[in-house]
Amino acid sequence: MSELIWHKSSFSEAGGNNCVEVATSGDAVALRESDAPARVIVADRRALRGLILDIKAESLGTPPR
Repeated sequence: MSELIWHKSSFSEAGGNNCVEVATSGDAVALRESDAPARVIVADRRALRGLILDIKAESLGTPPR
């Protein structure tokens, strides 16, 4: 993965060390906690979108539709 450009939410604290940061590269989405930037989670865009939709729908742990 090439050099990533990290983005923070506009809801982050002014100090900037209490948020999740997001970067993209092709079909991958990288996530990290601002106070532990060396630990990065990388996911496929489609898989991450599915996870977020399931969390919003509160359907984690239910059989697939």
